[in-house]
Amino acid sequence: MKVNFKYLLTISLVTALGGLLFGFDISVISGTIPFLQDFFELNEAMKGWVVSSALIGCILGASYSGRLGDKFGRKKILMAVSVLFGISAIGSGLANSIPTFITYRIIGGIAVGGASVLAPMYIAEVSPAHLRGRMVSLNQLTIVVGISMAYFSNYFLLAIGENAWRWMFAAEAVPSLFFFFALFIVPESPRWLVAKNDENKAHEVLKRVAGTDFANFELSEIKESLSGSGKRGTIREVFKKKYSLILFLGIFLAVFQQWSGINVIFFYAPDIFAKANLGVDAALFQTTLIGVMNIVFTILAMRVIDKMGRKKLMLIGAAGMTICYIIIGYLFQIGRTGDWMLLTFIIITPAFFAFGLGPTVWVVLSEIFPNKIRGAAMSVATFSLWIACYILTLTFPILVELFNSAITFWIYGIICVIGFAVIYKFLPETKGISLEKLEKMLVKE
Repeated sequence: MKVNFKYLLTISLVTALGGLLFGFDISVISGTIPFLQDFFELNEAMKGWVVSSALIGCILGASYSGRLGDKFGRKKILMAVSVLFGISAIGSGLANSIPTFITYRIIGGIAVGGASVLAPMYIAEVSPAHLRGRMVSLNQLTIVVGISMAYFSNYFLLAIGENAWRWMFAAEAVPSLFFFFALFIVPESPRWLVAKNDENKAHEVLKRVAGTDFANFELSEIKESLSGSGKRGTIREVFKKKYSLILFLGIFLAVFQQWSGINVIFFYAPDIFAKANLGVDAALFQTTLIGVMNIVFTILAMRVIDKMGRKKLMLIGAAGMTICYIIIGYLFQIGRTGDWMLLTFIIITPAFFAFGLGPTVWVVLSEIFPNKIRGAAMSVATFSLWIACYILTLTFPILVELFNSAITFWIYGIICVIGFAVIYKFLPETKGISLEKLEKMLVKE
């Protein structure tokens, strides 16, 4: 099989721009917290609500985007998502009241939720099995690039002064516009086309990806998996007993990826560094180092994910994060909050995430669900992910105030131990297996 790698990479990268905007949108808030706190006179509880408000939109976007993608196509909904990103960017930057600001952040969250479901799902549906891990990991790479873009733009826009936070949000409008126009070169998902009885177009897309033999084989596999009553699964069908194992795994991995605590570092990094007695300038600069580590280790994971497998990377990531949280908690406990050791482990933690749970969870979620229910099941899993993210983000400042920073990070360490155990016992390896063969392996009739 001769893969047209240039074409596959192009359409995957364009689709993964949804991930870039996802990363930018959820992380841009981190650099604006000191400004928002002063401008809106926020207490700790309100700060948690303002930071986490976008996640309400993420939950809504994740809930409906899979089903909308099943009905109208992955491409059309991704184009709608790109428009929502732009609206949110401009609206958040112009907001003068908390209700207005939160409304636009929720709109951005809807876009993030939609991108988080549809981008990895689309890439998985166009990629040959032996390249699927690497291609879907592109989405995670663009997420961390987006996170880094937000960190760097926040740092450089800081010089504007008290209105810098407005430009930090508005900056997202540029990549959202580029994403919208770039999507015109992306074809519709061949698996969606078959579900809509357009086998000729599906064959053309598959043929362009990897030739006639690949297209013929994949088309027959897709048609077989979609045979029977109904071609599009509903939410109700997702909860059938035969899907119980994959649904459990999908929801668990989605929740664990968030409750591992990583988004606390992504969202609150400058705030954490401030607690470590750094000024705003220094805190934002240290945050850019997190972005760099994120990119480096995501690229490393992409290079080995189709060789080492998803499960092994997840276990390495969970174990590494556990160790980091134990040490971070200990350093907070003994009062070493301003030295290089704490800063080092706060920066290393996202590196373990980027090598392990970051790319692999999105890859596995895009792989394990059968063609017939993939859109609905991805919505359920991603809905769970954003619920978990919302709870995590809202509760972090409250936990720190109620207990202290040390105990809070130790709680995340315990969660990582639980995640390691469940992945080790229940998660099968999915590398190199076609989506249709995975369906036969994981679904028990």
